[in-house]
Amino acid sequence: MGLREVKRERTRRLIADKAFELFCDHGFGRTTVEQIAAAAEVGPSTLYRYFPTKETLVLEFVDDCLADAVSWFHHQPALDLRDGLRTVVERVLEQLESNPDRVRAVFDLAERNGSVSAHLNELIWRFRNDLAAALVQRLPGDPLRAEFVAALSAGITMNIIENVVRVWVDSPGAVDARQLARQAMALLETGDLPLPSSR
Repeated sequence: MGLREVKRERTRRLIADKAFELFCDHGFGRTTVEQIAAAAEVGPSTLYRYFPTKETLVLEFVDDCLADAVSWFHHQPALDLRDGLRTVVERVLEQLESNPDRVRAVFDLAERNGSVSAHLNELIWRFRNDLAAALVQRLPGDPLRAEFVAALSAGITMNIIENVVRVWVDSPGAVDARQLARQAMALLETGDLPLPSSR
């Protein structure tokens, strides 16, 4: 990464961090773009170049975690798909666990603000679609079957992440997120996942 890219990333990180501080202190709705720009010592036009909406500022950390995991998977020359998906889950959780206060604040803001919640759902769908696209390239045989299996696999992967993070957020200090994810993956692999019965 060159000096210009390092400076851009530093500015991007500073804007996101200052925005998050203001959102937590004053609330998402009561924090203006002008206040965020002033706190980060940049102009509003510079802020918009990095983050087109306030919602993207809230979710920048989660977006980076998900995008990093898909990028890692996409760039692996060869891997067992189950091991690869397990690693995708663990990479996301490892990064989220590195900043638990921020993750919990994101979920809190999403519960209280419809636009943040909608943008979070968009991120989740983008992750599923991007992971499914990376999976399709690795699945042999009939293209229609490959797309179907890839979509199911990506959906299951994201569902594990979502449910583990929700339990982890709701039970601070009581849950090891990566251990819980390993248990979920083991249930899938052994066929012991509890499914509802119609009886």
